[in-house]
Amino acid sequence: MKPFNNLQNNRERKIALNFIILLGIVSLFGDITYEGARSVTGPFLLTLGASAAAVGLIAGTGEFIGYALRLVSGFLADKTRAYWIFVFIGYGLILSIPLLALSNLWQIAAIFIIMERMGKAIRTPARDTILSHATKKVGRGWGFGIHEALDQVGALIGPLIFSSVFFLKAGFREGFTILWIPSILTIFVLTIARKKVPYPEQLEISPKQLKQNKKRENLPRVFWFYSLFIFFAVAGFINFPLISYHFKAHSIFQTSFIPLIYSLAMGIDALTALVIGKIYDKSGLISLIVVPLLTICILPFVFSTNPIFPLIAILLWGMVMGIHETIMRAALADLVPVKQRGFAYGIFNTIYGLSWLLGGIVMGMFYDISLTFLILFALTMEIISFPIFFLLKREIGK
Repeated sequence: MKPFNNLQNNRERKIALNFIILLGIVSLFGDITYEGARSVTGPFLLTLGASAAAVGLIAGTGEFIGYALRLVSGFLADKTRAYWIFVFIGYGLILSIPLLALSNLWQIAAIFIIMERMGKAIRTPARDTILSHATKKVGRGWGFGIHEALDQVGALIGPLIFSSVFFLKAGFREGFTILWIPSILTIFVLTIARKKVPYPEQLEISPKQLKQNKKRENLPRVFWFYSLFIFFAVAGFINFPLISYHFKAHSIFQTSFIPLIYSLAMGIDALTALVIGKIYDKSGLISLIVVPLLTICILPFVFSTNPIFPLIAILLWGMVMGIHETIMRAALADLVPVKQRGFAYGIFNTIYGLSWLLGGIVMGMFYDISLTFLILFALTMEIISFPIFFLLKREIGK
């Protein structure tokens, strides 16, 4: 009987791994589409006559919706169990990006940009829940690490497409038109993934177990400790727009070099995702302690006027992003039961987005007043996260 069980486990592990790779390819094409667009939407809106205030409002509204709506979509995905429907609707809205090629008014372009952010909010909790089922078979950290690595390959390629378009003396509209290719491939590969594994929850739990205990329970106490840790650990993490603003304001790097620095960070993100995923599978939740540790290490380097030190900061920044996108999601799957996972991912993403938004606002204000205040704020947030982390560990040990 044991050889049969081993054979069955190996078969399910292979199915799960192939499925994770397919979802990673979906994210790769999706990121090529929307990260490519995000790298140029500011200048594009400017060519349509939008003011700086309008660009800021569009970006802020899009990001707020992109995180806040996840709370609702995660709850509804759990309630209906229609995870694939949410994923398809969410990725379907990516098609609004190539439609920017047809925009002649910045108000119309703004609608398309916000629609894409809505799509991300609709699909993310459901997609991460689906992914969490498959990662149970291959290791949570490794599974999420593979997905994040492929995702970041797309984030690297997208901006390079527009760089190539501009190098060839073409314009924004030609660039957005090219994005029809990855956006359609996103839906095509997603359809293949759905056909291969129509019921991903069965990779983690049997249909019989799913039918049992239909009563909805509250999220476990440990989840709220985890969310509190995430809030403070993320609040002190400096966002790239502020970093790139500093680079430009102090002429640390040429403007044309800044997108390449971002691409470097995305490459580090992808490599870190694979390494930290394996570390998480071996050491567990304790590996999350590197988030505040590395975030603190960024602070002495990032605002230096010597180009070498900001480059060190960017390497560390890319590593922290890789950890955020990998084991933060993986750990959540280990802390929350299957039936509550979509809602939990929705709350997690909302808290993550709110934390980064509030932290970004405070650090942006402090940047204009005093870099010392900014660094003290970021340091304080990370220091607060340490005792919360150990409270979280103690709660798990109960």
